[in-house]
This record gives sequence, C-alpha cells and structure tokens, in this order.
Amino acid sequence: MNEILKIFLSMSFSGSLLILILLWGKRFLKDKISRQWQYYIWLVVILRLLLPFGPKVSLLGKTYQAVGQAVSRSAAPLPPQQQSPPDTPKDVVTPSIGTEPDNETENHPAENLATAHSFQNIRVWLMNHILLFWLVAALSLLIRKITICQSFIRYIKAGLTPVSDIELLDQLSIVAEQSGIKKPVDLCVNPLVSSPLLTGFFHPCIVLPGMEISKKDFRYIVLHELTHYKRKDIFYKWLAQITVCLHWFNPLVHLMSREITRACEFSCDEAVLARMGSGNAQDYGKTLLNAMAAIGRYHENSGAVTLSENKQLLKERISAIMKFNKKTNAINFLTSALTLCVISGSAFVGIYPVAATVDHTADISQEIMDKSSAQRKTGNSDYAALAKRYYEAGSLPLFETVFYQLDKDTQKEWLEKLYADGDITFFSVAVRRLDENSSLLTDFADKAYTDRKPAFFSALTDNMKEADLEAWLDRALKDRNLAFQSILFGKPGQSGGQKNVWTEAQAKEYLAAGVTMDGRDYYYQGQLVSIFLDIRSGKSLCTLNMNPEGTVNIRIVRNKKDKITGVAYMTESEVTKLLGDTNDPDDHADMKIIPVNFRKVAAGKSIFLGEYKLSDGDRICYDISAETGKRLHVFFARSKKKNVVYWSVNNLRQPGEPLRCTADFTVRSAAAKPGTYQLYLRAPDGALGNVKGSISLLLKDAA
Repeated sequence: MNEILKIFLSMSFSGSLLILILLWGKRFLKDKISRQWQYYIWLVVILRLLLPFGPKVSLLGKTYQAVGQAVSRSAAPLPPQQQSPPDTPKDVVTPSIGTEPDNETENHPAENLATAHSFQNIRVWLMNHILLFWLVAALSLLIRKITICQSFIRYIKAGLTPVSDIELLDQLSIVAEQSGIKKPVDLCVNPLVSSPLLTGFFHPCIVLPGMEISKKDFRYIVLHELTHYKRKDIFYKWLAQITVCLHWFNPLVHLMSREITRACEFSCDEAVLARMGSGNAQDYGKTLLNAMAAIGRYHENSGAVTLSENKQLLKERISAIMKFNKKTNAINFLTSALTLCVISGSAFVGIYPVAATVDHTADISQEIMDKSSAQRKTGNSDYAALAKRYYEAGSLPLFETVFYQLDKDTQKEWLEKLYADGDITFFSVAVRRLDENSSLLTDFADKAYTDRKPAFFSALTDNMKEADLEAWLDRALKDRNLAFQSILFGKPGQSGGQKNVWTEAQAKEYLAAGVTMDGRDYYYQGQLVSIFLDIRSGKSLCTLNMNPEGTVNIRIVRNKKDKITGVAYMTESEVTKLLGDTNDPDDHADMKIIPVNFRKVAAGKSIFLGEYKLSDGDRICYDISAETGKRLHVFFARSKKKNVVYWSVNNLRQPGEPLRCTADFTVRSAAAKPGTYQLYLRAPDGALGNVKGSISLLLKDAA
C-alpha cells in the first residue's frame, strides 16, 4: 500500500480515538466546563487529522511495528518447492536464446498459471491506485460543498436589500467598535432567510429576515453575529468541512463536524453573556425564541453562521443560557488540565512510523537473508531445478533471485552455460548477484577478454572493485585494446570523481577544435558524428563513440605532447581498420547497421525493423537504450504472429540503472535454422520514450 495512504489512515485512526474520548467525556462534563473550551478543543482533533507529524515513539508506532514484524515473518521465503511460478508473458513464448521451443516447453506449467498472475497484477494495480481513488472522492466531495455554498450565497444576494435606517446603522457601528471590530460591517434585509445570519469571509454582512426587531433584540443579534465574525467561525467551519472531505470514509469525522456546529452556537452564546452579564440571560433567550418565527424556509450551510439552527438545538441553548454562570478558578484549572491531557493524548497516540518501518524492514530483510543462507546450504538441488525452470520460462527476476541461492560450483556451471549460449541478458543478472571478491568474476572476465566479447566483459566489470578495474585498464592499455579501454574508462567506479572533471575539461578542449559534445553525441561543423575517435600518445587512452545516425567520421589529431592540433575526416580504410580492431578478426562479407531512433513507442506496440536472411556463423549485436519506460524487448521472429522469438533480449529497468538492451549473439544452425527472420522492437510493459541505439548484423553471406 502507498506509504502516504498508510500515514493518512493512521492519522484518521488517531483522530477517531480522540473523537471517541471527547464524546465520552462530554456526557460527564457538558455543564461543568466552559462551552468555549468544548468548542475549541476540537481544533486539537482537526490538527491530528490533518498534520502528518508525530513523535518517534507512540502507541500507533509500537502497534504498527508489532504488526509489521508478524506480517514480515509470515511473508518470509517459502521452501523452493512452495515458491510461486514465474510470470510468463501471455503473448510471447520465449525459448532459450537461439533455440526453437518444443512441445514440452509450450506446455510448461507456468502458462497454466497466467490467469492467477493476472489477478495478482490487478490486485497490485488497485493497491497502487487506491490513493488516487481516495483523492478523487475527497476532491469531489469538496467541490460539491463549495458548489452548494456558492448557490446559497447567490440565493442570499438575490434578495438582499441594504438597511438605510440611520439609527440601526449607528447602533451597529457602536456595537462593532465595542467588540474591537474596525472593518466596516454591512447590514441588509432578506425576507427569504430563516433567521439572522452572518455571511462573508472578508466582507462581513449581517442579514436580517425583517425590520420588525426591537432595539434590545437588535443589539443581542448584532453582538451575537459580530462575535461569530471576530472569532472567525466561518473559517473554523470550513476547516472542519475540509477535514470531512479528506476523511470522507470515517463516520466519526462526520459526527465531529456536527458536534463542532452545535458547540459553535453554545460557545457564542456563552461569549455574548460573558460580555453582557448573566443578568441579561432571560432577555437574550427571548431574542432566540423570536428568531425562530421563520425557521424552515431555507436551511443555512457552511457559507454562514446563524443566530438559530433548529428547535431542538434552541431548546438546549436556552437551557444552557439560563444556567450560565462565570466559571470558578477550580473549573478553569480543570479546563487547563484537560487541555494538556488531550494534547498529550494526541501526541501519545501518534501516527504510522515511517522511519521505524524502514529500520524494521532492514532487520527483517537481514533475518530473511540469514534464513535464505541456511536454505541455500541444504536445498541447493531444489534451487538448481528452479533456476532451470525460470530460465526456460524467460523470467529474469525469479532467475536472479534463485541464482543467489545456488552454491559456487552450480553458479559457475550456469555462468558457463549462459556464456556458451551467448545469453548476455541472463548472464548480466546472474553476475550482478556475485560478490565483488568472487573468483568467478576474475575467471569469466579473463575468458571474455581473451575471447574478445566486450558485452560479457562489460557486464562483469559492473560488479568489480575499483582496484580490479584499474588492473584491467592497465592490461588493456598494455595490449592497446581500444574497445576494452573504452569499456573500462566508462565504468562509474573507475577514476571516481576525477572523471567528471576530466570530461568537462575535455569538452572545452574539443570545443576549441570545433567539436561539440551533447551527452553521448558529437557534432563537427554542424554535422552529427557517426564515428568519433581520439587516441592519446602511445595509445595511453582512447575515446571511441559510434552513432549510426551520424553522417561524418572524424578523428582527433594530437601532437607528441597530447595537445589537439586539429580534426581530420577518417578515410574508408581507417574505418575498416578500426572496426576490425573492435570486432572478432573473422572476415565478414557484409555488415548492416540498423539505426534505432524513436521518440515514443506506444505500450504493447511492436515496431518492425526489417527482414533479414541469417546463416550459420552470422553475428547479431544489440545496443539500444530507452530514456523512459519500464521494459524494452528486442527480438527476431519467423512469422508476423511473433509467438515464438529468437535471439531475444527482454530487459526490465532496475532502480537507479538505465534501461538498456546490449547483447552479442552468434547464429548456430544447431540451435536455430538458417532462414529469413523479421526484426522487432517492442514495449511490452508501458510506453517507451526516446529510444536510441543500433543493431549490427555481421553477415558472412551477403543478403
């Protein structure tokens, strides 16, 4: 569930506890403590319902922590035989890369569980969007209340007639001045209202139902309404209404709103009598009775505060007025103590503890890892069977999880298989689970370096220590291996923060020579560069960038002191020699580079990139990235249905990492029959944005 919603629900629960406590206390203290206290104490509850703050240690914090421990432990990894099957795509059957599926693969049990996974996806989708549903409902309710208020204000204004009686206006000014109100207050008449009321947030206006009012009643009415204005009761009412809209699902919050409305009138009566003296209680009560004469014609709302709401409330108010007495010091002390108790209780109840949850999750994760380590020692054969199952189903996340459970010997066997199959995707997620001190990293890095397979070498270096990266860079420099030099220098851990400084300085040096850098793109004399080559003296460092969309090939010319002296266009023989250095030494009759550049690929859409004849020994190289999106899929198919794919790379974006498909395959007749295949790029899980890169085909037999 969304963390924001968890916090909000805990606020609602905390507020509900306070509401119940205040309602329970009202039964015993209603006539014993100040009505104004009973009115304003609800502000503590409103703040608890609206402000997502609380102490680190609280009642709800301990409760959520205990529940979280129980839930987390119950969600610990099951034994291998009880784990759920992988999530297999519905419209694509992905065999082992470079092979065609047989009947046994097509009838894999994972397909039979597709429906169960779709229900799981629906449940996850609902949980991810429940916060949106809550906000829509809250906003709709708030808009409805605002619309009703606007309608009421228009109704009032439609029948307003300003009062021109000088005597009444003078009396209004005197009462306003005595009440400390300096802003002008309008006085109007509208025979359609049920009782005197006050409207206007910033421009107050007292509206009377008629002019047949005695001077004494008029003074009481004006003083009552001006007390509402001075205390900003309209703002208080709307604060309560906003709270109701946000907590629309909580019936106790609706009940709180009604209690605030009732307490508002009681506290205002108490404030008026406190000003005028308890001796005027009887006359003030008669004023309320006279105001009830027209009740029922129109029901006022949050846009106004009235002198009288309904007969039942009036009866209670008159009873309270008759019992009015100034509170003693003991009662005032009790009121202060109760205020401190309510505020302390609000803090003690607290809210959902996000920080504590993060720490607790780390503890539970460590506990799960410890259990997983024990299971790995006793159930390696079961995990090996699961690894095979998930690999055949093409489930990268589940394969990565199970690979971590395997012992070192089994991990080595899998890496050898993935390396031999040319499956760079699964190889990448597997080596990501290796410890940076693992000897497997060194062994396979040496193998990939010797076999001149930069994609596999790059995947291995992602998990190496900086010292190992430095050692490999020294070896690549010694061997004058330009391709591997570029890979090593581009690693995040290599050269650390110095690389950013170097890049900025180098960009300025290139700019002085007429070459502009724009991210990974280079421009020379207004043209996008296809091949950019910069080799230092003695080949101590090489910068090589290739962009299939470019139109020119250039190299940087340096003197013996490594100072740039110019820029030269590369000849065809130089390009051929360079490509020969960066690829296997096998001769190829034809090299096709398919550029990829799409601003957007719609969700679920497959883009046809051409049809190609592939033969035994041909090379397929992917290097495609997407700036936005969740998953990128590049593959070949033999039919337009695309239900069987070959040489497929289906990558899911990992947190903090770019979404990129890189692979280097060799067509083998034993795995996939030579023939004509269609090349596709697909967005299987949501839309993709700014998709760029290239696909290279090194064909022994030209098409």
